Amino acid sequence: MTAALEITNLQAWYGESHILHNVNLTVNQGEVVTLLGRNGAGRTTTLRAIMGLTGARQGSIKINGVEAISLPTHKIAHLGVGYCPEERGIFSSLSAEENLMLPPALESGKGMSVEEIYEMFPNLKERRNSQGTRLSGGEQQMLAVARILRTGARLLLLDEISEGLAPVIVQGLARMITTLKAKGYTIVMVEQNFRFAAPLADRFYVVEHGQIVETFASSELDAKMPVLTELLGV
Repeated sequence: MTAALEITNLQAWYGESHILHNVNLTVNQGEVVTLLGRNGAGRTTTLRAIMGLTGARQGSIKINGVEAISLPTHKIAHLGVGYCPEERGIFSSLSAEENLMLPPALESGKGMSVEEIYEMFPNLKERRNSQGTRLSGGEQQMLAVARILRTGARLLLLDEISEGLAPVIVQGLARMITTLKAKGYTIVMVEQNFRFAAPLADRFYVVEHGQIVETFASSELDAKMPVLTELLGV
């Protein structure tokens, strides 16, 4: 399998705080991989470090074989990476469609068309003229993901996209992940909602105190439940 993302001995800091300690993980093209762990374990920092949004970084981050550890964030994005942060970052003064059209394409003609996005997210089509502040939390989450798809990014970093959302919206997001995987997207998710993440992921990494302490495939999930109960309280 070809690695879309290969992280070796990654260390990262926020100021003087040493957060990540020799993180090693690989995500193959077309895989869905979930980072599990308690709050503060270093999962979000791992995504932010991939994008160059932490302080100092050491180690190796290869995106489709290209070393990205020393690249600025905009150059990392141009390698085909899309990051959906937990806070979503919707522009409240713009309509849903204006938010959707705002990010530039990474490569001409590579991103999803507006029509394709509205087919995947019919709620956004209905609310396309509504201001960002008037969208529900679920609609804002859909919009945050849709903006990435417009750019043409094929490696998606999704941080807690199900948090605080109604079950019906979470089910829609699960269908979205399944659809994107079928289209060949590579997805790395940080999720606290284990029941949402478990059926979707091909493989799991468990992060604790800034280190990877467990890794296993979806086929091993049942056997790993005692360990996960101890580490996560699931």
